[in-house]
Amino acid sequence: MAAPLLTVEHLTMRFGGLTAIDDLSFIAEDAKITAIIGPNGAGKTTVFNCLTGFYRPTVGRLTLHHPRLGARYLERVEGFRIAQVGVARTFQNIRLFPSMSVLENLVAAQHNPLMTASLFSVGGLFGVAGYKAAERNAIQFAKSWLDRLGLTDRADEEAQNLPYGEQRRLEIARAMCTRPVLLCLDEPAAGLNPRESAALNDLLNSIKREEKIAILLVEHDMSVVMGISDHIVVLDYGRKIAAGAPEAIKHDPVVIRAYLGEEEDAA
Repeated sequence: MAAPLLTVEHLTMRFGGLTAIDDLSFIAEDAKITAIIGPNGAGKTTVFNCLTGFYRPTVGRLTLHHPRLGARYLERVEGFRIAQVGVARTFQNIRLFPSMSVLENLVAAQHNPLMTASLFSVGGLFGVAGYKAAERNAIQFAKSWLDRLGLTDRADEEAQNLPYGEQRRLEIARAMCTRPVLLCLDEPAAGLNPRESAALNDLLNSIKREEKIAILLVEHDMSVVMGISDHIVVLDYGRKIAAGAPEAIKHDPVVIRAYLGEEEDAA
C-alpha cells in the first residue's frame, strides 16, 4: 500500500442549519488517483473547497503529508497560500486567463518562484541574473508541458481560441506548473466528447506515472472514474457510504441504490 499523501479526518462542514459534509474521513495515497463520486448535491465540491482554502471546515483535520515540508494542516492554510504548500486545483468551469497566450498561462502559474527570484519585483525591474535565470527556467518548463499536450505550435495563440477539450487539458497543465504534490480536479471531463475524455484519461495516467503525485478527482463521467481511479470514495448527502477499488464500487448495492434510488417492493 502506498503512503498516504492526504489524510482527511472527521471533516464536517455546516452552513447554518445545513450540514453539507458530515464526519467524512478518507485518505488519498501518494502516486495514486482517488475519485470522489456521488449524486448531485452529495458534497463533492464542498470537500475540494475545504481542502483548498475556500471554506474553513466546521470540524476536521486535513493533513497533507508533504514529502519535503512535512505535515501541513490544510484547514489552517489561507486559500491564496494553498499552492505554496503543494496543492493545486481546477474548477468545474474553465478558469484560464482567456486573453493571455497559451504559453503565458503556464508561465503565470509559476508566479511564486518568479516573484521570489525577482526579490518581489525589484530584481525583475533591474534584470538581475537570478531573475533572468528563473524566467528562462519557467518558460522552458512551460514549453515542456506544451510538448506533452501537443500544443507547441499554438503557444502564442490566445487561450480562449483553443478547442474546449484542449482548454481543459491546458488548465490541468497550468495547475501542474505550480509543481504540486496533490492535484485536485473538479469535474475535468465536464463537456468533453468521448475522444476528448480518452485524451484526458491518457494525460492523467501519464501525470500519475511520470510525476508520481496524488490526484484527487471529482467526476460524474463514470467511464473516466472507472478507467483511471485506483480508489473511489462515494458520498451521499455529505456522508461516506462506500469506499474501495473501482470493481467493488461498481457492484456495491448501497452505491447503486444511492444513484438509482430504492426499488419499490413488489405488490
